Amino acid sequence: MTGALSGIRVLDTATLFAGPLAATLLGDYGAEVVKIEHPKGDPVRSHGAQRDGVGLWWKMLGRGKKAITLYLGSPEGQEIFRKMVADADVVVENFRPGTLERWGLGYEELREINPGLVLARVTGFGQIGPYAKRPGFGTLAEAMSGFAAITGEPDGPPTLPPFGLADGIAALTTAYAIMTALRARERTGRGQVVDLAIIEPILTLLGPQIIAYDQLGQLQERTGNRSVNNAPRNTYRTRDGGWVAISTSAQSIAERVMRLVGRPEFIDEPWFASGAERAKHADELDEAVGSWIAQRDRDEVVKAFEEAQAAVAPIYTAADVMSDPQFEALGTIATVDDDELGPVKMQNVLFRLSETPGRIESAGAPLGAHTSEVLGRYGIGEAELARLREKGVVR
Repeated sequence: MTGALSGIRVLDTATLFAGPLAATLLGDYGAEVVKIEHPKGDPVRSHGAQRDGVGLWWKMLGRGKKAITLYLGSPEGQEIFRKMVADADVVVENFRPGTLERWGLGYEELREINPGLVLARVTGFGQIGPYAKRPGFGTLAEAMSGFAAITGEPDGPPTLPPFGLADGIAALTTAYAIMTALRARERTGRGQVVDLAIIEPILTLLGPQIIAYDQLGQLQERTGNRSVNNAPRNTYRTRDGGWVAISTSAQSIAERVMRLVGRPEFIDEPWFASGAERAKHADELDEAVGSWIAQRDRDEVVKAFEEAQAAVAPIYTAADVMSDPQFEALGTIATVDDDELGPVKMQNVLFRLSETPGRIESAGAPLGAHTSEVLGRYGIGEAELARLREKGVVR
């Protein structure tokens, strides 16, 4: 079955991590993604865990992509890139602002070759402004967006996530932005530039902090696992050493929880009728819920909450995710055959489409695995490739 984005060609020149992941997401739904790496390889190939010298993160991030090498800083590399742009729909890049222009590959030059091209520029701080040319990573976005300031315990330091949260949010946003630009191209016939600053999408997901400060002068403080909007809401340890999380965003759920743990008298308190007021009594509510949970094993707690139609979730590790029946039913974890590692498991496509479902074609390919195939489309034969390899333009 043809993918929803079949016929869309994406040139992915980006590295670490938002830009490449955006291209991966497009590829999952049928876009042809050509990964253009420096001959030394994308840094993600050596980033994080490895097996037998093969980067596992790359296997996920590079999935479904045709891997070629091309040094864009060389005149030969730039000329080849221009040929590739001629029949591309999207270019994803995350060089510092001004780099493509310095190479003669700015949008004005690329648009002359291909007026319908969408150029997605993913950088820490965007293409304009006083910080535009600073090196930018997701960690800086997590700091500057306000995420770190509201994360952690009240008496502890601002806390950063132990994974690429801002990069992941920016990747999702970039994929959405590219699709928006492609939709506009259907009406106008013209491509455009997507200018995405990693510091921005995470700020949107943080909720009403900006408007609350603007209108009320309020600044959200760190509350650990608790919420200022409802209670009980926390993580609780079970008798067998497991952990569960509960949420009571809905009033009816809060009432069910208190009946379940044998403390229905709380429901009659005047303050219990409001989530914000319940949050002011979080110590009392946490003690009631936590002491009940601490006397039971994790599976027993989850079963009891489910029977009471109260919201609960066990706190999982990756091992738990891979054995959970709900994730299994959804097909959340895919098994992908790989020439280097054999069958590998990774997160599947993000959502299920009934008519044009996505799929993972392959795990990330070895460096330069498709250089001959892809460049052959543009009239570059083996003799020319040998010359370019000798000059370090390709590998």
